[in-house]
Amino acid sequence: MRRRPGPLSRRTFLCALASLPVARRALAFGDSARFIPAVAQHGGRWDTRLSGLRRLAWELQRRTSVDVIPDARPFSLASPKLFEHPFLYLGGDGEMPPLGAAEIENLRRYLTFGGFLLADANDGSNGTGFDVAFRREVTRVLPQSPLTPVPSTHVVFKSFFMLDAAPGRLLVKPQLEACFVGKRAAVMYSQNDLAGAWNRDEAGGYELEVVPGGEAQREVAFRLGINLCMYALCLDYKDDAVHLKSIMAKRR
Repeated sequence: MRRRPGPLSRRTFLCALASLPVARRALAFGDSARFIPAVAQHGGRWDTRLSGLRRLAWELQRRTSVDVIPDARPFSLASPKLFEHPFLYLGGDGEMPPLGAAEIENLRRYLTFGGFLLADANDGSNGTGFDVAFRREVTRVLPQSPLTPVPSTHVVFKSFFMLDAAPGRLLVKPQLEACFVGKRAAVMYSQNDLAGAWNRDEAGGYELEVVPGGEAQREVAFRLGINLCMYALCLDYKDDAVHLKSIMAKRR
């Protein structure tokens, strides 16, 4: 079930830039009129799902009114260019080395000022590999905001599609986890390799099998990806009381 929102209204959250160096003040999410997924570079295998992110951007443009550049742009976590992008993807296949002090500080500012990070265990790990490394690093970035399970009532499950599941290429954990800054989920984490379900090979077909649910599970993974993009762009506007009547009608 899908529905088109009205014109996209991004939140301008970088008013706090007054506290940053002058060179960074000109950067704001509104500077670019088109959505482009940003991809975090790190010392591990960070680039195995770029085609999946490009495909997600293409699907976002096809299914919604969001104006998109169907690309995936890599950036250092220490780069001020992060502040031009409301959606940042951090994936990994295997363990991720510790982040440097500049990367930790820049990512903390990005998330604190309103940026959104989707973390994705491409290796489907649980207590090893990317999973253990990401949990270590996000604790350094947001020590006061521990990862907690995202309830099925959270707005991310109704920001565009009505969903009640969070699968990816795999189904290691049934729930997403999130780090909250105030009421906002600044970080959402999937151990299910979401982007693995989106990844395409050079011939244009899907590169990886989706288990255990096959193509139906892949479609849910795409819908969840679109919901995450809409949440990053619009934050929690769908949680406003004005939307409750239409949301409940669609659920019925």
